[in-house]
This record gives sequence, C-alpha cells and structure tokens, in this order.
Amino acid sequence: MDVERSVLVGAYSTGAGDVGFTVAALPAGVSVDAALSVAARLDALSRALWRCYTHPAAAAGDDMTDDSEGWRRQSEREEFDRVLEAVEKPNLPDAGGGIIVEYSVVAESAHRLGRAVHAIGDQAFAAAVRAQAAAELAAVEQAELGDLSGRAVQAVMLSRTSASPVQVAAADALLREELLGGAQLFTAVDPTSAAVAAAHWLHAAATVAAAASGYEVTQVVVAADDIEEVPVATPSMVLAMMQAGASPHDAVTALIGEAVDIAEGKIPNLPGLLDALTEATENAEQQGDDDEELLRTLLSEIRTTPLDTSRPAPDLLEDLLTGIYACMLLYREYESELDDEETIQAFDLAEVDDVVGAVLAEEDSAAAAGDENEDEDEDENGEEPDWPELASPRFLAAVRAQAAATADRLV
Repeated sequence: MDVERSVLVGAYSTGAGDVGFTVAALPAGVSVDAALSVAARLDALSRALWRCYTHPAAAAGDDMTDDSEGWRRQSEREEFDRVLEAVEKPNLPDAGGGIIVEYSVVAESAHRLGRAVHAIGDQAFAAAVRAQAAAELAAVEQAELGDLSGRAVQAVMLSRTSASPVQVAAADALLREELLGGAQLFTAVDPTSAAVAAAHWLHAAATVAAAASGYEVTQVVVAADDIEEVPVATPSMVLAMMQAGASPHDAVTALIGEAVDIAEGKIPNLPGLLDALTEATENAEQQGDDDEELLRTLLSEIRTTPLDTSRPAPDLLEDLLTGIYACMLLYREYESELDDEETIQAFDLAEVDDVVGAVLAEEDSAAAAGDENEDEDEDENGEEPDWPELASPRFLAAVRAQAAATADRLV
C-alpha cells in the first residue's frame, strides 16, 4: 500500500529485478487495515494460483484416484474457472453469522479476497481488484503453456516439479549458443526446465572431459575440484543418475521434487536417510568405540538434499552450470595431449569433424587478424579472461557435437 498516493500497489520479480504496478486507487475514507486486508488476500490468492503451477497434477506420480495427491492437485487446478466469480460474488455470512468455507485453497482464497473487497463497498475499487486477479490468473495459465513473457515472467523465480517442453527447448538453444546460457537463462526460462537442459549439456561436457582425461564421467567434477574449488555433490549426483539411465528430465525433477517435499516438512527418501545414518555410525565405530566427536562430525555432514530448499530449481541450475565449467577445467589440463584427429576418433561422431574444423578455422582467422604480440591468456586490459573465453574452441565444438548426438534424451 502506498499511503502517500493512497493507492494499493503490487510487484512481481523478473529475475533481474522487481516490477511494481498500481492495483487500484483507494476509495476516500478507507482505513489502512481494510486496504491491507485486500492486499494480504491478493497475495494469498497469488500464492494459491502459483502453487498449482509449481505442483502440477502430472508431477504427483500417482494414479489420480479419489483423494490421491494427483487428484487433489487436479481439483485445485479446476477451481481456476471459478476464481473471478468468487472474487465478484463471494460467500458472505448469513443472518446467523455462519459462512460457507470452501475446501479448495484456490476457491477459498478467491472468496476471502471477495469478502475483503465487499467490506470496502466501492464498485470502481472492486472492478480494479478483480482485474488484477484476472491478470494474475492469466499469467499462471500462460506460464503453464511455457510462455514466460509479460507478467508470467515471475515463474523464473519458482521451482516447478515438472518441466515445460517449450521452456526446455528454449534453454537448450541458449546453451547451444553460449555454453553457460548467459543472463537469459535466468531471466527468460523457468529454472526447472533450464536445469533439465543444463543437465543434458553437463553430461555432454563430462563425456568430452572424460574422454580427454581418462576419468569416469561420474568423476570428472570431483577431479576438477582438485584444480579449482567447485560444487561437487549436485553435478556428480546428476551425472551418476544419467549414467545409470535416467533422462535429464527425470534426474532434475527427482532432485527438485525431493527438495520441495523437504521444504514442506516431508521426508521423501527415508530409506536413503537411514542408510546414510547407518553408514556414518559404522564409519565412526571403525575409528574407535569412543569417538563420539567423529560420529557427530559425520552425522553433521548428512543432508536430506544437496539443494537449497528455499530455491531448489535455481540452486540446481547454478550448480549444473558450474559443473560444466568444471568439465572445461579438467579438459584444459589434458588438452595439450590431444590433437584434432584424436578428438574426432574418441567420440566417433560424424558431426564432430565438421564442427571442430569450422570452429578451429574461425579461431585461426581471428588470431591472424588480431595482435600477434598479445598474450593469448590475457584480454585487452591485461586481465585473465572469464569463462567462456577460457574454454577452447575444440572443447566447445566437441561438447556441442556430443549434445547434438544425444538430443533425443531431451524429448
């Protein structure tokens, strides 16, 4: 609420900053408490609507029978058609003071907003608030279709438990153009879908680095950590899942789904947690029966999820991109031992020959046109260049070829 201008205001995040807007001008004589009540109920309705986006029925993983989690989510989503009617004509107290309370969180949130607006009793104000509810509803529906333009862009800050094929394709295109995706990966694509594409490209980068270094695909990030400190747990976990046969989508949504459940107070992988506790106890016992300090240390290192539960999808995306960077670090350590023909033979991919050749030719041309006296490890200001400038064209080309060869895993 903007007290100075006497208007109700709103805002949403774009990933690059917040966008503010005017919801409605406050009628004369409206109390601060009444205005804040409307604002609070607009927030509650927005949360209920966006929860249907982050928790779609398709991601519940059950058979949609009555009273199942999938059935409950689908029931909530079906209440979208009643939202605007409930805001306009809410359930009001009867003569005896009783009131109908909806079972659905979405429906009841809409009725509570309608009652708060009704209490103010101004038609123009009511129409403006209803228009904002309609805009928020449309933004959620638009995001569900994979279109994050306009108000739907706020989805880039949320952790959805499933991925949009449209958004995965958009993220894949960004990563193909620039291996770390650039700023648009965080401001124009929902983070779960971006993480799915990033997992695909991480696996491609790890395959290239493994072929060059001799390490296993699942060990390349661990090996790179000896060169420069990088997050190890999450990228290695995703690589292990994919090496075991999981698709990028399944690996990413499984990790995000677990983190979302944990944030809501659930324990999605109790057997795994018990195994970790047992292993920590056995390791401590092997060191000595009385080593309680070691046991406490080992237990303190156990995590229910490697992700930040307050923002699991963006956190996973960041770790996967750093994992790609780690693959580049390891590849660079062994690159001098390779030649172009060995690179091509290592992958046996038809596309590599053309792609690597074209990129290396472009690099040679650029080098010939540049200052021959300039140190190739420094930029024009004498500073060491940032990623992706540090990645060699051979590495980038090989990763792109590997990603193209396994593109069917993204479908």
